[in-house]
Amino acid sequence: MTLPTQPTQPRATTAIDRIANEYTERLLELDPGFATELGRAGHESEYRDHSPAGLAALADAARSTLAALAAAEPVDEVDAVTVHAMAERLGLEVELHETGWPLAELNNIASPAQGIRAIFDLMPTATAADWQHIAERMANVPAAVGGYIASLRAGAERGLVASARQVKIVIGQCERHAAADGFFTTMTQQAALDADPGTSGTDAAGTDASDAGRQLPADLAEVLAANAEIARGGYGTLVAFLRDELLPQAPEEDAVGHERYQLASREFLGARIDLEESYAWGVAELDRIVAEQEVVAEAIKPGASIEEAKALLNADPARQLQGTAALTAWMQQLSDTALAELAGSQFDIPEVMRTLECRIAPTQDGGIYYTGPSEDFSRPGRMWWSVPEGEDSFTTWAETTTVYHEGVPGHHLQVATATYQSALLNDWRRNVSWVSGHGEGWALYAERLMDDLGYLADPGDKMGMLDGQRMRAARVVFDIGVHLKLPVPARWGTGNWTAEKGFEFLKANLDISAGQLDFEFNRYLGWPGQAPSYKLGQRLWEDIRDARAARDGSGFSLRDFHTQALNLGSVGLDTLKMALLG
Repeated sequence: MTLPTQPTQPRATTAIDRIANEYTERLLELDPGFATELGRAGHESEYRDHSPAGLAALADAARSTLAALAAAEPVDEVDAVTVHAMAERLGLEVELHETGWPLAELNNIASPAQGIRAIFDLMPTATAADWQHIAERMANVPAAVGGYIASLRAGAERGLVASARQVKIVIGQCERHAAADGFFTTMTQQAALDADPGTSGTDAAGTDASDAGRQLPADLAEVLAANAEIARGGYGTLVAFLRDELLPQAPEEDAVGHERYQLASREFLGARIDLEESYAWGVAELDRIVAEQEVVAEAIKPGASIEEAKALLNADPARQLQGTAALTAWMQQLSDTALAELAGSQFDIPEVMRTLECRIAPTQDGGIYYTGPSEDFSRPGRMWWSVPEGEDSFTTWAETTTVYHEGVPGHHLQVATATYQSALLNDWRRNVSWVSGHGEGWALYAERLMDDLGYLADPGDKMGMLDGQRMRAARVVFDIGVHLKLPVPARWGTGNWTAEKGFEFLKANLDISAGQLDFEFNRYLGWPGQAPSYKLGQRLWEDIRDARAARDGSGFSLRDFHTQALNLGSVGLDTLKMALLG
């Protein structure tokens, strides 16, 4: 298939584009939080309906859109990709809905228990009107929680309940949000307006006028404080339900089995894979990466083991950062440099995409993530680092590759390009479709690309990249192995996988803090199929690139391949293969 790289003029809206755009508008109606993510005005205080009726409405919207697509005719290659991508995504959404498992959605990282609170991270805080919206949404937390409880209860009636391990973890998270010194109280106490740029100096009483201008109006501050208590109460209600009603029904078993795992794998990859073959590949890939690390360790110090080489890197003062302020500044400088040097030389990066903010996340759950820009780029793309409580020391060699993964040429370049391509992509392609294997696979692909481009020539930085790749390969082995109870590779143990064996395996292969290890272990158990999508996605990206290079021969251009691929937006990997290889 021949795809456009940069449109010379806006593409005429087709019937299929209209179907996709109408579906996007329907999603905005059904999920006000989605509008907040996009930076669109309206519905700022509302939540989606997390009840069974709300889930049914989403499934109905998918069904009606699939019917409309089936009756429409693609007019060009862009339409053909849209139809292929939407049929795969929406068809799977309906299939998943019919299993009933969306009713039971609960884990330690990506479920309504986290999302109801997390939406506040994306809400503007500059003006009094912004804080009024925040106050109003806080008042609606109990209703959102109530809908979620109704779904969890309906799922339990069908025998669909997350594992006891996940329920216990989420209870702890929700207790922190419900606490007197939790998120809602802290946000209220720190509430302030952006300084008025026209205000400076001191007033008659000697008070700094710019600081005075930052204070919320007294009546708004009172409403915000009162509604924070309401939000805390909503989470308190969720704690009581989870502890007293759901936990007694939760199974001790973590493994989800082959049938549910296959659906989860499709959800996160947008591709059908052979799970057992992928598991065997993951074992071999892990062995290959370990061997590569041994070569790099030798370069750091002749005769050193991987562990000894990393100890030397950790002891190097030039590679250490103390405190989150130093971490933030270092992330920002590294990100800014990559943006400046790759723009024009390796990638087309429009000026509007050249702002990427690096921040410490307001939570302490662990993990690093990216949030995309608003549609008009008034809110830039942001890289967030959620630092577990008590952790205050960081090493640059271990984290350099993460900055490239989350920023440029990783998620920022990928997500912001899709947002920018309004002349080529319909609303669904730009703003709705996100497939983990495509997105996270690209980010891992980007890490390897930065090595190829010489940005990881330092042996320490390369060891950090390989450590990240090793972690992702180990996750393929752990996730598929534990959830399908497959045999443990001889190098790592005996018998079949259990969660306990898996923890020791992760401990041997993931060089992260104890807090991060605990978070990751529980994440894999509670979110089956997601963690392997990174490395399996990278595998599929590289397979598609290599097949394209073989097909095009001397005419192959890696830069053009990247441009065409990124201009597709995030699609399932089967769709990516169809679009780039035909």
